[in-house]
Amino acid sequence: MLFTFFMEGKTISDLMINEQIRDKEVRVIGEEGQQLGIMSAKEALALAEEAGVDLVKIAPTAVPPVCRIVDYGKFKYEQLRKEKEAKKKQHVIEVKEIRITPNIDTNDLNTKMNAARKFLTKGDKVKITMRFRGREMAHMNNSKHILDEFATALADISVVEKAPKVEGRSMTMFLTEKR
Repeated sequence: MLFTFFMEGKTISDLMINEQIRDKEVRVIGEEGQQLGIMSAKEALALAEEAGVDLVKIAPTAVPPVCRIVDYGKFKYEQLRKEKEAKKKQHVIEVKEIRITPNIDTNDLNTKMNAARKFLTKGDKVKITMRFRGREMAHMNNSKHILDEFATALADISVVEKAPKVEGRSMTMFLTEKR
């Protein structure tokens, strides 16, 4: 079973360790994080073997490349834990869609507004889509006031991110939470 772990855009399995490092000179960082200076890759590998741990290239694009003397298994575990911790803290903003028609009744519109209010308080974006069918297409301009009314009713907790715009057979508007 093959596992790949991510670290700063590179997967941890892509990191070079020990004999895989073929550079002439590398900048070496010790086990406690102290700078050991610039030396040949062979000298750095000898230091790592002397300490009983691995030499890991952590910054291959730097000049000279940066290598660290560290236990590779422990290093891999720490990076995976940091990655999981970062994922826990991030909040993914979802776009929730509310569909309405031009001949919607006021009570139905209020129900849709309450749903939108709930989505906005959770931190999601809301896309309000007004769908037009058949002869309703001829009166698109007369129905814009419904979306404007929707936006003004939710103005206390939201702002219009994208004004009402006609796209094919529908008119859409985006609302986001006020900051």
